[in-house]
Amino acid sequence: MAKKSSKNATYTVPGLTTEQGHAVADILQQRLNALNDLQLTLKHAHWNVVGPNFISVHEMLDPQIEEVRGYVDEVAERMATMGVSPNGLPGTIVAERTWDDYDVMRASGVEHLAALDLVYDGVIQDHRAALAEVSDVDPITEDMLIAQVRGLELFQWFMRSHIENDSGVLQNSSARTEKAAAKAAKSAKNGKAKKSASAKAKSSK
Repeated sequence: MAKKSSKNATYTVPGLTTEQGHAVADILQQRLNALNDLQLTLKHAHWNVVGPNFISVHEMLDPQIEEVRGYVDEVAERMATMGVSPNGLPGTIVAERTWDDYDVMRASGVEHLAALDLVYDGVIQDHRAALAEVSDVDPITEDMLIAQVRGLELFQWFMRSHIENDSGVLQNSSARTEKAAAKAAKSAKNGKAKKSASAKAKSSK
């Protein structure tokens, strides 16, 4: 006798077929993986930021961590509502993710923010792709994802304001990896410091 699945219920939300509802919930599983990973990554950066702007970045990250944790709960509960068991276990994130671990450890605020900017690029792009997949099927899930993308994009703007020059160019604009993004931000910061020191030296002559 075939073993009954404990993942999927025999129902979904009214107005959708069971197949449709479960397919939407399966799309949400990867969003759950990404958001769980994101809140852990943000906490990692929160613990590992150092330097003169330590406290501002350290404290700036905490509200976003809480917000992303709220998104995790929203996605998981939406999946359960649609008749599919959400899986928030660490092994599932590692097995199913399409991205590598965040690879910046102890670093300055601008370095972490430049690296996290790339993390947000990936999460937001994938959220938007999920939106496109569910929009014609389930407007309720679409609405949830739209609100989350809005929140993620807003916080990415907060981060980018720290790594943007007055011409609107991001210090990490040519970086393709988190380490490269952090290095670019560090180089830009060091370049500004040298310019400032040189200007001070000239003015004192």
